[in-house]
Amino acid sequence: MKEFSIGDVDVSRVIEWSGPFAPAGILFPSVPDELWRQHESWLAPDFLDASTGDYQANFQTWVLRSDGRTVLVDTGLGNDKRRTHPLLDGRDGDFLAQLEALGVQPADVDLVVNTHLHGDHVGWNTRLVDGEWVPTFPNAKYLMSKADYDYWNPANGHGQRSTFASPTDSKASFEDSVLPVVQAGQAVLWEGDSHRIDGNLSLDPAPGHTPGSAVLRLESGTDRALFVGDIVHIPLQMIEPDHDTCLSEDQAEAARSRRRVLEQAAMTNSLVVPAHLGAGGAAEVTRSNGAFSIKRWAN
Repeated sequence: MKEFSIGDVDVSRVIEWSGPFAPAGILFPSVPDELWRQHESWLAPDFLDASTGDYQANFQTWVLRSDGRTVLVDTGLGNDKRRTHPLLDGRDGDFLAQLEALGVQPADVDLVVNTHLHGDHVGWNTRLVDGEWVPTFPNAKYLMSKADYDYWNPANGHGQRSTFASPTDSKASFEDSVLPVVQAGQAVLWEGDSHRIDGNLSLDPAPGHTPGSAVLRLESGTDRALFVGDIVHIPLQMIEPDHDTCLSEDQAEAARSRRRVLEQAAMTNSLVVPAHLGAGGAAEVTRSNGAFSIKRWAN
């Protein structure tokens, strides 16, 4: 089902998992209790479980039809991956069946955009075939930030700064969901101030959550959207951008990137499309006297 259109680009999504992920107070350590209480009326129930204080998350992939091509924005959790986190371990989900319901077979995908290389954004980059991890989308190019590739590559010996995710899982994710794509010759490791994809799409760096976190900018006609990955996890960050998550490698830099991206979104009337939002999954923001507010939701 189509979620919305941005100019000539149709946008759909596959929701791989939805539910309470972890206590919001742990994931967003700088947010005081009174701020949660102040905004609880509109955050609950889609983004916050008011009874438990848990952050409500979607793990999802956005599907774009742009310039005659099928583009996936992030690839979720994946199946059969061995992880220490119980949500991620040994999954047997219906991701490919949901794609098929949208009229997309694996061979139809032309491009995969990984906004960053955390394990919950690259899981369906590969699938297990006869005991080997192979690219799920045989005809696709996979766009990955070189900064992220270098950072998460265990051979380079970078230490993970976030204490929430397991370093064991991060290493496994690189080895079973990133490296096989590179070895198959399907990865494009981009770097620089911007990377043009087609007439509608380009990638801009937005570091902090990870060193290579990026925003996919969509411009079609007079319409605009920013697929911001994990620059925003919960819509409270759209109006209080200085609060980051413990999942980030550099929380201060992530907050600077988020504020810059939200300023761009407000100035250009762009729809902000985060990776993990439930409900309509996207919103427009406005800025007045230095403060942000949500102008409208996608639906």
